[in-house]
Amino acid sequence: SDHQLCQNPQGAVRATRRRGLRTHRREDEHPGPSRAQALVCRPAETYTSTSIIPTPGLRAGLQGTAPEDDRETWGKKIDFLLSVIGFAVDLANVWRFPYLCYKNGGGAFLIPYTLFLVIAGMPLFYMELALGQYHREGAATVWKICPFFKGVGYAVIIIALYVGFYYNVIIAWSLYYLFSSMTSELPWLTCDNYWNSPNCTSHKSITDSVIGNGSSYAKYKFTSPAEFNERRVLHLHESGGIHDLGPPRWDLTLCLLAVVIILYFSLWKGVKSSGKVVYITATMPYIVLFVLLIRGATLKGSMKGITAYLSIDINKLKNLEVWTDAATQIFYSLGAGFGVLIAFSSYNKFNNNCYRDAILTSTVNCVTSFFSGFAIFSVLGYMAEKRGVDIKDVATDGPGLVFIIYPEAISTLPGSTFWAIVFFIMLVTLGLDSSVKFPLIVQEDAFWVNFNSKLIHLLFSFPPLQGGMYVVTLLDKYAAGTAILFAVLIEAIGVAWFYGVDRFSEDIERMMGFKPGLYWRLCWKFVSPAFLLFVVIASTLTSSGLKYNDYVFPDWSNHLGWMVALSSMMFVPCYAIYKFLTVPGTLKEVRMKVLQNVEK
Repeated sequence: SDHQLCQNPQGAVRATRRRGLRTHRREDEHPGPSRAQALVCRPAETYTSTSIIPTPGLRAGLQGTAPEDDRETWGKKIDFLLSVIGFAVDLANVWRFPYLCYKNGGGAFLIPYTLFLVIAGMPLFYMELALGQYHREGAATVWKICPFFKGVGYAVIIIALYVGFYYNVIIAWSLYYLFSSMTSELPWLTCDNYWNSPNCTSHKSITDSVIGNGSSYAKYKFTSPAEFNERRVLHLHESGGIHDLGPPRWDLTLCLLAVVIILYFSLWKGVKSSGKVVYITATMPYIVLFVLLIRGATLKGSMKGITAYLSIDINKLKNLEVWTDAATQIFYSLGAGFGVLIAFSSYNKFNNNCYRDAILTSTVNCVTSFFSGFAIFSVLGYMAEKRGVDIKDVATDGPGLVFIIYPEAISTLPGSTFWAIVFFIMLVTLGLDSSVKFPLIVQEDAFWVNFNSKLIHLLFSFPPLQGGMYVVTLLDKYAAGTAILFAVLIEAIGVAWFYGVDRFSEDIERMMGFKPGLYWRLCWKFVSPAFLLFVVIASTLTSSGLKYNDYVFPDWSNHLGWMVALSSMMFVPCYAIYKFLTVPGTLKEVRMKVLQNVEK
């Protein structure tokens, strides 16, 4: 066996571990007559009980170099940084965080948000970057470190596929709005278009008496921008609900096809091509946000919006929902658990300082969320001033913010066509940057992975149908809700408790020449799993029935949603059971093989 390679195996293992060395099978050696003869004990190498994996042969505490392989790497360090930032900074940074901050106490919301960033967000971010960089594998194959948990990798691949079903369609909506903005007069400005209903009211004529008591301006469905969105773009008025999806929308389908083509050619040469695309897609949103902030700050009423955004209400912190929102938002904002960070970092050079990268990129992401709130609420303050209503009447999140309220505000500005084009370019680039995840998660032939995954997204993207918004709502809640939280919880447990924090810290030391501090090791082993368990339980207990505006989803659709969630989550226990049943040996031998990767 592997433990009998040396005359004194236990002593050799202890001695070499003290030197921080490892034994491995050289990739360029021809196999000998037996497995044992193909393994040799070298003074610059050691054997561990996890697996026989090529690693650097330098003393512990010194920076190593990776073994030679054919895996491509990022062209430049900036390619990797922009790719990670581009993935983490997505549409939710613009349409969700600012509203959550406003709703949950303004500046007070930053207290739990920052706390969860430091004790859980950054440690998980750092863990995934280090895991991918050391093992140079994707979300599924990285679990050679502990085969029992490989189902986690398959689960996140399925989740990424589900997310692609609707996320690409949201980009297609943005692209449609971008094309529609290329006119001398924006099409959602008036009520004299063929798609408008008799009840349509120009936004210039909206008053409290028209809206009615107790109604919010943001939820009023008969403004010209709202009708353009629901009756011209989505054709939602022709659908009776999720049971009546209707025929495909050919114009949105063409936009979806354009998105798929753009994504394919962004990745058809792997990270070499995607690393160049992010120079545009990752930087453009920052340029646009800065321009929109400067323009918004000059508008009348902008300070009213910014003041509402930052107003501090400490009493809100007594509400458990505020803490749950902060925990959920920091997790989704950073994008840990989707397997993308592992995949991206696997293309790094072995001795890259992923610790510094984790601190930098996670901080940039969170600062971007906060910064975007100024650009959003300066314009919402202007809207409230112009309509003579409170901020709470125009403040909203999700598609209603970026496809109805913000476009309406833009349409009232001088040079509205220019501002609309700029805004929707930002939405398109934000979406494209995050939608490259699925092909990079699966570590296979670049051409076929790109082609097949994008073809699947195109064929099964139900939202271009008339009732597509209902499908988007369902998938957004269930496909990557509790399921991704559960997957990353098991991932954190697998790395910290089964692969081992000490062993993981030694891996980092071999890459960068220093071990993670006590703080990071405590977070990985105790704080982050506890945080994720809290979020999983809270999201499950606070889950309510689906609703879109005034439409309440039937019970069967909520059951369908949970089936979608379980379809990915079941990979974790099912693969674990499969592994236990198929690996030969006694119970003790099987346990060692599947939990510590001692496989024949």
